Amino acid sequence: MTMATLLKNVTNSIWHAFNALQQDRDGFVSKSKLKVLTANIATLLDLYGVERGLDHFRSTATLNFEHYRYYLAQEVFAGVSNELPLAALRNYETKIDEVCWLVCRMNYVTNDQDYTEEAIYRLFRIFCLVADLAPDASDPDIYSVKIHPLEALIIIKHLLNALGFNYDGDGGRYDYLRQSDESFDFAELLEMLRFKNYDKVNDYRESICEAIGDMYQTLIEDVIKKGCLYRRGYVLPTFREYFFVLRPCELSYYKHPTDREVCGTIVLDSRFMVKPSQPSSGRHERIQRFTLVSGDRTFELGTLDHKTRLQWIAALQLAITYSTGREGFQRDTVNRRRQQRESEQRRRLEEEQLRSQHLRKLEETHVQLEREKQARMAAESQARQYEAVAREDSRRVAELEDVKLCLEKMLEDEIQAKRDEEIVRALQARVLAEEWEKREELEQLQAEQTSLLEQERQKRIEFEGRQQQNEQKLLEAQAMLRQLEEERKRLDRELKLARQKIQLSEDNKGIVEAKLQAMSPSIRSGSAGEFMIRRTQSFVAADRPVLVAGPRTSSRFS
Repeated sequence: MTMATLLKNVTNSIWHAFNALQQDRDGFVSKSKLKVLTANIATLLDLYGVERGLDHFRSTATLNFEHYRYYLAQEVFAGVSNELPLAALRNYETKIDEVCWLVCRMNYVTNDQDYTEEAIYRLFRIFCLVADLAPDASDPDIYSVKIHPLEALIIIKHLLNALGFNYDGDGGRYDYLRQSDESFDFAELLEMLRFKNYDKVNDYRESICEAIGDMYQTLIEDVIKKGCLYRRGYVLPTFREYFFVLRPCELSYYKHPTDREVCGTIVLDSRFMVKPSQPSSGRHERIQRFTLVSGDRTFELGTLDHKTRLQWIAALQLAITYSTGREGFQRDTVNRRRQQRESEQRRRLEEEQLRSQHLRKLEETHVQLEREKQARMAAESQARQYEAVAREDSRRVAELEDVKLCLEKMLEDEIQAKRDEEIVRALQARVLAEEWEKREELEQLQAEQTSLLEQERQKRIEFEGRQQQNEQKLLEAQAMLRQLEEERKRLDRELKLARQKIQLSEDNKGIVEAKLQAMSPSIRSGSAGEFMIRRTQSFVAADRPVLVAGPRTSSRFS
């Protein structure tokens, strides 16, 4: 929820204002002072009159920080919309931090020559970002905001690198922070950041303030990346160089790095995509281009080298990822480091607990070994007393053992005899059972053989009946064959006679035709010829084709 996120992000700065309003340093502040602070915070959130509720909140005239934070959560920050974008949320954080700084600034701003007031304010906001709020171990009503040594080390390294000094070459001056568990408040951090070894550098005050400003932009303003890029214009489609500043929710660009007037701002959201562009001509171009696309909007950007283009593409993708969240990139990074430290601390506590349990077990084992040693010495003394009695008992036991062995041997012999008898009986029973099984098998085989013999007899009777039928059919077939043979012979004789008749008729036909040709008288009508032809055909066999002779014409008969 936005309300819970906003309150969590400004809790540390509100604590500093609360702490500045204390008088007795007992963890309590009067309601009259808190009403002024509450009215100022509520005014920034467009809320009015909420401070009057403090008069009716609890019956005491003072509140500790836990009670005051609960009142803010229920009466002030509960009225904040849950749909605030990240830019509006960061704007509220800045205004609330400024109000709290105005309350507590006198505790930290001094007339020293190291930092300007603006630089101290920026360090204050950085401190509130990375510090942790925790109750005092001795008094739960008293809270304190302190920074972990590793977070302080990160700030120191950042400033030293910005000043141009090598942290690793500093002789390990701040290495104790890696092993220390002691946290620091804001005043102690300010004292730690007074680099006495480097204050003789020319323009040290200006350089350190500039380094703090650069770190402020990175951590508080959530600047993911900044640098020069080329941007293609809309009216004139040429690339112009601008100074770009990338945050999770926007990409702003200026004409020069020192300008405060923004030339333009591209509001980022989850719909944006970053795509590298390839040259259309296929040849290497001076400007390495990439595009920022969202729907129908396209922004074409470019760098002078491929490595810088990859860095900007990765940074833009990271900014697009955090554009829809309720926490910026740097705050999320701080939270991850905090969670990592907490998990590491839990791991160390678990290791300490395991180590203490192991030591306790070792002590208990040592005590138990001492007790066992004393018990063993007492047992040895008692054993020597009973040794003489034990030897006499041993002699008697030996005699009894001999008797026992004899009895056991006799008992074993008897048991063995009984076992042999049981084995023989078992063998006899098994043989008898096998004989019964064999007899049953033989009876079953005999019944099967009888059944098979009966089946064979029935089959033989059926086969003999079929054989007689087949013999009867064979005799009938032989008789019919003889009849067919006789019929064939008769038909052969008739065929032979028919052939003889045909041959005779052929001969007669030739003779008749010869006589007809030789006849000199003219035949006046065809009836006589036809009569002769019919007479001749009567001699032809019935199965031969009949030749019908037509009337002959001759020049002589004409």
